[in-house]
Amino acid sequence: MPAPEASPRVHVIGAGIIGACCAWWLRREGFDVTLIEKDLPGDGASLGNAGNIGLASVPPLNMPGMVRKVPSMLLDPMHAFTVRWRYLPKAIPWFIRFAMNTRPASVEAISDARAALLSHAGDAFDTLLGEIGHTEMITPTGLIQAFESENGIAKSQYALNLRRNRGVRVEEMTGDQLRELEPALSDNIKGGVWYPDVRLCINPQRMTKLIAEAFVAAGGKLVAATVKGFDVGHDGPRQIITDRGVIDCDRVVLAAGAWSRPLARELGCDVPLEAERGYHAMIADPGVTLKIPIAASERNVSLTPMEHGLRLTTTSEFAGIDAKPRHDRALRIIKGSQGILRDFRMDITSQWMGARPSTPDSLPVIGRSPRFRNVLLAFGHGHLGVTFGAVTGRIVSQLARDTAPNFDISAYRPDRDYIAGHLPPSPHA
Repeated sequence: MPAPEASPRVHVIGAGIIGACCAWWLRREGFDVTLIEKDLPGDGASLGNAGNIGLASVPPLNMPGMVRKVPSMLLDPMHAFTVRWRYLPKAIPWFIRFAMNTRPASVEAISDARAALLSHAGDAFDTLLGEIGHTEMITPTGLIQAFESENGIAKSQYALNLRRNRGVRVEEMTGDQLRELEPALSDNIKGGVWYPDVRLCINPQRMTKLIAEAFVAAGGKLVAATVKGFDVGHDGPRQIITDRGVIDCDRVVLAAGAWSRPLARELGCDVPLEAERGYHAMIADPGVTLKIPIAASERNVSLTPMEHGLRLTTTSEFAGIDAKPRHDRALRIIKGSQGILRDFRMDITSQWMGARPSTPDSLPVIGRSPRFRNVLLAFGHGHLGVTFGAVTGRIVSQLARDTAPNFDISAYRPDRDYIAGHLPPSPHA
């Protein structure tokens, strides 16, 4: 009698929200999965993000007219966008591609690609969290985009129409209407936009850990190690080289977030990836109860009610992945948001900085290495790592099974040009 066939073996590198979701979906599909992480699951960018499941986040970061605003943005000490001057020469190739993607036709096409992935993001989380028994981690709060200026909504119409044209529910409201939804908003808010379909993860770090724990409970293996590189043969990687020894491998999923680029290069794909650093401050007792997350666009701050306090997030900093944090600048911007809420105490209990893995076209990298069939890449989700976690994991598991996903994922392929040249013209352009 022949021996039973062994389960296909897969090693997932990185246990942030993307890697944890990939590992869980792969294990669910019957693979023999090992998850490799240098820290603890969820302790990277997944620890500190704003927690929004941004189902309305259709517009890319690259918007028409943005390039001409860059000088004033860089000189404004209260603006979220900042580049450390010593790092600028290294970042120029990335920014050139980023600037090319601000053309209106590119923005429309990129918005289509983001909307396509967003349309599956909520369902994927419903399935994952339902099966592991933790649906409480994501709640249907909606999101308020609040403006202190009278013309804030009018100035945002282009981005609002990008959403509307792709089926996102957008409700423009006066300040008083917003305060009926969220009484914590101060009288400084003159108007804004309500996105009813946005959801909130009450603790992204804990959710990532719960997914990793469910993966292990289902027979997955978690290995604490730092991946240094690979022993690559003609058909792809044969071994993973770590600081704790060499690991034999059959298939590899690279989901190492902002640390993915040098590893991806070894695996046959040089992806233009930048560590876009974000900051947050936590307030355990803000003196006000916030029910709905607030995006205070004019203040460059998001305010999010978490299970362990109020989180204020800000900043898109380009400084290199290993540069020391500059909490003073982030804190200055965060303190500038104090007038958004009424009876608000800015008693900060902790601060944090983490690196988002960002591509110049605001699209993630999801797909097979163009060189090696046994390598799948899953990183580059930028500001939407938590949002895209579950759907990315599901796609990766389908590709590993040689099953076509139920929608076109060519927009996210690793070997694209990253200037929207691979995308079809948008019907909305």
